[in-house]
Amino acid sequence: FLKAFDYSPWSGHLYKLDVGWPKVPEYFTGQPVSVAVDSLRGLVYVTQRGDNIPKVLVFSEEGYFLYSWNDTVEIPHGIFVLSNATDSSVWITDVGTGKYGHTLKKYSPSGKLLQIVGTPGNAGSSLYPLQFDQPAEIFVEESGDSYVVDGDGGINNRLLKLTEDYKEMWLRGPKGTGTGEFRIPHSVTVDSFGRVWVADRDNKRIQVFDKDTGEWLGTWSSCFEEDGPSSVRFTPDNKYLIVAQLNTSRLSILAAPHVGVIGKCVIVDTIQLADETKPHLVDVDMKSGAIYVAEIGAQQVQKYVPL
Repeated sequence: FLKAFDYSPWSGHLYKLDVGWPKVPEYFTGQPVSVAVDSLRGLVYVTQRGDNIPKVLVFSEEGYFLYSWNDTVEIPHGIFVLSNATDSSVWITDVGTGKYGHTLKKYSPSGKLLQIVGTPGNAGSSLYPLQFDQPAEIFVEESGDSYVVDGDGGINNRLLKLTEDYKEMWLRGPKGTGTGEFRIPHSVTVDSFGRVWVADRDNKRIQVFDKDTGEWLGTWSSCFEEDGPSSVRFTPDNKYLIVAQLNTSRLSILAAPHVGVIGKCVIVDTIQLADETKPHLVDVDMKSGAIYVAEIGAQQVQKYVPL
């Protein structure tokens, strides 16, 4: 409680810190790296890194610890929850180099491993069979189509759209500074207008693509001259884009464009965290609009609620 309060008791004009989340911060025994919200069921999943600790912690939206699991996660990076009225699944990207690494994994909410996508333990760039090298994050649509940013420091710097049976639909990359090229594509999300937004971290920009064709639609770079974006998520109304900036320990709230021209990057508000807090990946509750931030420097997850 004291750590959370000291870091950011007031967050600006649009959000404020929920100093009572979680109820018992001591459950963070490792380094939290990502967070995902099941808005329908009121669950918050947190991945953390470390030896001999649970890699996945599950909390209620009120902040109560519920349970944890660990079995087949080596070094987690990104996490995503796909949830509907009848079912939910939890997706984790694993950047480990052991027998479970370089893969995307699909779990049940209780932690049962349902599917592995990629070639466990073998980094690569192949599409047949599918291989990854330190995949950073995945976004899965209701249709089963998914978007993967593959390249948290490995040989790949690419964005892939995969079908429900994990065949390539289109691919953008490779490493570079040109249009459609990436240097550490770190986070990916899709808006309600059919656009894919990628945090191109080391290029200090966000790139936007058409989700059906992969066509490049635009780039935002003017907001990130000081530090590149490490995470991207939309608010429930698609009015704002929440962007984490790792090295400056900042959350930027950007005005999201409607259908049509991407336009220029506009910062509406910021949440400045304490030095070395290092927000890595974030998620937004699609019901309440709350922002959850996995902070690898502060070794905690914080919750910000809309005013």
